[in-house]
Amino acid sequence: MDFEASFIRLLDKLTNGSRIEINQTGTTLYYQPGLLYGGAVEHDCSVLRGIGYYLEALLCLAPFMKHPLKIVLRGVTNDQVDPSYHDFLNPGCRYSVRVSPQMANRIVDSARSVLNKFIPDIYIYTDHMKGVNSGKSPGFGLSLVAETTNGTFLSAELASNPQGQGAAVLPEDLGRNCAKLLLEEIYRGGCVDSTNQSLVLLLMTLGQQDVSKVLLGPLSPYTIEFLRHLKSFFQVMFKIETKPCGEELKGGDKVLMTCVGIGFSNLSKTLK
Repeated sequence: MDFEASFIRLLDKLTNGSRIEINQTGTTLYYQPGLLYGGAVEHDCSVLRGIGYYLEALLCLAPFMKHPLKIVLRGVTNDQVDPSYHDFLNPGCRYSVRVSPQMANRIVDSARSVLNKFIPDIYIYTDHMKGVNSGKSPGFGLSLVAETTNGTFLSAELASNPQGQGAAVLPEDLGRNCAKLLLEEIYRGGCVDSTNQSLVLLLMTLGQQDVSKVLLGPLSPYTIEFLRHLKSFFQVMFKIETKPCGEELKGGDKVLMTCVGIGFSNLSKTLK
């Protein structure tokens, strides 16, 4: 796929000494990773996937670069598959581009109609773009973040379908559905939301050679598959303990994930 080829080209820009071979039919890939170099990079992403597809991988690799990573990605900011760039840069935000600003107000009103039943302390900010700053695709979306009393952030987001792709989405429906998704994440609970479970487990795996623990909500299918990859690549297996919902744990059943890190360190960084 074009977006996979674009991702491989991005990895080539970020590394020094990588070896990449693809057969003529595009069905076989040989990849020998090089040094994670980092530095200032610009990349034109495939429009078949949102830039969240690329940002997820960069979050995993950036801490281990030889030089601080400063990257400019150009492409589609939102789609129905990948996390929106608002999730990474500007959570708690409604956004609209090349449409009436009233669309954003309709989104907020519908989201509040759900969330205000539970708590009145809600702040939703507007990010309306127009003209040359708005890109080429009209649309709107909503990114919501809930902060718990102990500093945990749980998020949910939705975006409208691109023109000509799928059914048209009303701002009211999008706002209500996004609010319900956030409530589902709150019900699932844990120290991170379902989107970021895999990132936490990766950092625990690569952490110091000591016991690490994290309390998560029900594991997503993506996280379950990611655990299989961690076992294949690092020979690390997690101890999974179910924590039924009780007086102390509200919402759905939780899982306590425990592992011993492999002690991976960034050899390019000197200790001070």
